[in-house]
Amino acid sequence: MGSQVWYFLAIFTLITTGESRQVSSETCHPNDLKGLTRFKAAIRLDDSGRLGKWIGHDCCKWEGISCSNTTGRVIQINLPGFFTSSDDSPVQTSMKGYLSNSITLLSSLEVIDLSGLAGLTGNIPPSIGFRLPKLKKLSLFGNKLEGRLPESIGKLSNLEVMYLHENSFSGSLPESLGNLKCLRFLDLHSNRYTGLIPDSIANLTHLKTLNFQNNLLSQHIPDNIGDLQALKELDLSNNSLIGRVPSSITKLKAISVIYLNNNKLEGEIPQPFSSEQMPALRFLRLHDNLLMGRIPDSLGYLTSLERVSLANNKLDGSIPTSLGNLRSLTELYVNGNQLSGQIPSSLGQLSQLLILNISNNMIQEPLPQEMASLINLQTLDLSFNRLNLSSIPDWLLKLPSLSQIRLASCRIQGELTEYLQSTSSSLQVMDFSDNNLTGNIPALIGSLTELYLLNLGGNSLVGEIPSTITNLVNLGVIDLHANKLEGSVHWVFEIQTRFGGGSLTYIDLSDNRFSTGIEQIGKGMQQEIQDLNLSHNFLNGKIPTSIGTLGSMQILDLSYNNIESELPPSLGNATSLERLKLQKNYLTGNIPNEFLKLRKLEELNLSNNMLIGEIPFGKPLIDFPKSSYLQNTGLCGKPLSPCRA
Repeated sequence: MGSQVWYFLAIFTLITTGESRQVSSETCHPNDLKGLTRFKAAIRLDDSGRLGKWIGHDCCKWEGISCSNTTGRVIQINLPGFFTSSDDSPVQTSMKGYLSNSITLLSSLEVIDLSGLAGLTGNIPPSIGFRLPKLKKLSLFGNKLEGRLPESIGKLSNLEVMYLHENSFSGSLPESLGNLKCLRFLDLHSNRYTGLIPDSIANLTHLKTLNFQNNLLSQHIPDNIGDLQALKELDLSNNSLIGRVPSSITKLKAISVIYLNNNKLEGEIPQPFSSEQMPALRFLRLHDNLLMGRIPDSLGYLTSLERVSLANNKLDGSIPTSLGNLRSLTELYVNGNQLSGQIPSSLGQLSQLLILNISNNMIQEPLPQEMASLINLQTLDLSFNRLNLSSIPDWLLKLPSLSQIRLASCRIQGELTEYLQSTSSSLQVMDFSDNNLTGNIPALIGSLTELYLLNLGGNSLVGEIPSTITNLVNLGVIDLHANKLEGSVHWVFEIQTRFGGGSLTYIDLSDNRFSTGIEQIGKGMQQEIQDLNLSHNFLNGKIPTSIGTLGSMQILDLSYNNIESELPPSLGNATSLERLKLQKNYLTGNIPNEFLKLRKLEELNLSNNMLIGEIPFGKPLIDFPKSSYLQNTGLCGKPLSPCRA
């Protein structure tokens, strides 16, 4: 009897195992096969070749397709633009084609990942919520999809992840979003959604990430946003949101990231009332809004804060001393407000601080000596306040990690030599513009070999530029305008060629007394220069033909000098030019026909010279006003009077 039982059990096991194998080895369900076949037909290009392997009727074996072991139905379509090849190296691919309604035929789908393909067009099928009730993940980001988010999206009651960012979706956000009670990640950034954020969004109590940044949303932030108790990241930046920041936002106990910057929010910053509110908040961005009132003292409760940006609002009052409690703070931006008073000495306790920007306020001196403790500070910007420093404190220039210092318009006096003696040779940015500096630029300037930006404009510096300045081979921006400097400008072009340099993009030496050196423009130089301003000097000589090699140059201003030269035809090769100003010189000869190649030119001024002949006929030269050519008694042709036969 016992042997018979074991016999029947063995037969039963064999039969059931065989049935299980049969389910998993069957061809696709007809609807799944039809849907995938139509999907493939709508794709015009697949440079990964994955769809080319979709052959036969057993779609469960197709690349990127997964089926259920129990039902045999397709449950996943995984064809992202980034995948791992057979040798485990990352591969980026693209598809060009149309996302058709056929995808909704796969009614057992749990995952759709067609992200990062770049060329996928079409709409989300309006029936998606009715046809795909089991869907858990919908990832279509990084494509060219458009249209509205259908109201039926709210029927996807099992949806946990929805990534639709970086497309061209438009229209309003459906109220039905609030029905997605299982949703944990919602990212719709970088689309064209308009209107309001529906109040129903607060129903998504499992939501961890909410990202609507870089859209066209224009109404209030829902007052009940604080109900999202699981929320860790909130990004509504770069929209046109109005009204106040809801006070309920301080109830978000799990929140780590709040980005509300670049909107039209107004009113006061909500105050946390204890250290138990927002205890995990690390990153807070409220910059570029219309916020007013004081910076709350209670901000000091948020001791997990690492980066705070309140810049470019209408905040007033003093900087609260409580900010000294934020011992984890690495970046603080309060620039572009109406803050007054003095910098609190408590900021010297922020030993982790890397960036401090208090520029464009009404802060007064003195600077607290305690700031000398900021041993990790890399960037300091105190420009355009009511500081009357007279001199730069020695301890400030000796901060050991300082690489960027901006002290524009701080009423600093004295000679540059005394400050450079204390400055670290690793400095990358020095902006002492619009002060009262006098004397020469010392040879010591050449020791700052890491310098990328040097701005000494708007001072009273005199004399010639020391030859050591050509050591600054990393220089990308130099601004010495509105001083009393003299001699040659050849050195600025030598920086481009010495030791394999060539990083200069912006040069402003205008409003000085330079007289020679323009013949060096373009000779052996790299093409990075985009803006060259030598106007309002005493420069003489000729415009060299080598100037045409500066193919990246967008602005050239040699106006108000003593240049005696013809216009070199090679200048027409500088096809990136947008502004060309050569007025008030002694230019002679014709306007070269090659100037017609300057198709990007938006501003031209050749007035007050000695040019002759007919203005070359064609765009862009004929589109400029008469004022661009006046006071050249020999010029004629459109837009001036016709030339005589």
